[in-house]
Amino acid sequence: MKKVKITVMRMACYNDLIEQYERPMDNACDMTLGRTFIVENCNRPDGMCDSAWETLLPFVRQLAQGGGHFFGNWMKNPHSAMLSCNDGFRPVTFLVEAIE
Repeated sequence: MKKVKITVMRMACYNDLIEQYERPMDNACDMTLGRTFIVENCNRPDGMCDSAWETLLPFVRQLAQGGGHFFGNWMKNPHSAMLSCNDGFRPVTFLVEAIE
């Protein structure tokens, strides 16, 4: 299996939605811009949020097995994907790419 690199590319925060709908939370997200994770054997890397991992795992699994070409010609590098976690208040965007 190939190793897969996950890089935090963007982090958003929608304070208006947080104020209106979310209950106060301590330390809601531990990601930092530019942080990287190396995935081996499709195991969740230390420090990766469980919710984000659930979103990324199907793509990580395909890339680790040599796949790619998600949704046709979506990405310039066919062995990568740009994905976001499912946190509607503070979504994090990740670049997921197969590495040798």
